Amino acid sequence: MGKRTEYVVMGLVILSTTLIEGCSSFLGSSKGDSQRAGFERIEEPAIRQIPALDQGLAASQRPSRRAELSARNATGLPSGTLIDVLFDFDRAILREDAVIVLEGNAKRLQRTGVSRLLLEGRGDEFGTSAYNLVLGERRARNVKEYLQDFGLTVELTTTSYGKDRPLCFQHNEDCMQRNRSVHFVVKE
Repeated sequence: MGKRTEYVVMGLVILSTTLIEGCSSFLGSSKGDSQRAGFERIEEPAIRQIPALDQGLAASQRPSRRAELSARNATGLPSGTLIDVLFDFDRAILREDAVIVLEGNAKRLQRTGVSRLLLEGRGDEFGTSAYNLVLGERRARNVKEYLQDFGLTVELTTTSYGKDRPLCFQHNEDCMQRNRSVHFVVKE
């Protein structure tokens, strides 16, 4: 019985050592390893989230900030003319409904004779600022590529505001969906 217990203990030590090494190599993988695995790792410590109640209180105390952001979020055309392209959580791939919106926006832009357009990519309040900036840029680039492939001859530029310049300020799913978007701004 003593020998058997010794083998069991030794087996557990080897197993736990292997698991720890495997987990640490996964968590501490190099940039090349993460790219081979199909994801991008952004080196930045997580940003602490302010609880929703505190954010709502802070936002309500700063109406001038909200008005400033709303004014900067205007498209440059009459309200409702250009529709934002929405994305799924943590995705930059165009959805079917986004393609319909993009084609409608492209036709409107061709009719109005717009020559320059800024595509503003955004993210929701989850994740770090750096992660959402990268995700917003990917979303904006995908929209730009689709519009160019569609044949839109407008000068297109992209930018990303990540989660730092939201279109909507409430903490509910509808608002977060609105922030997972690419917003069109006419630059004349």
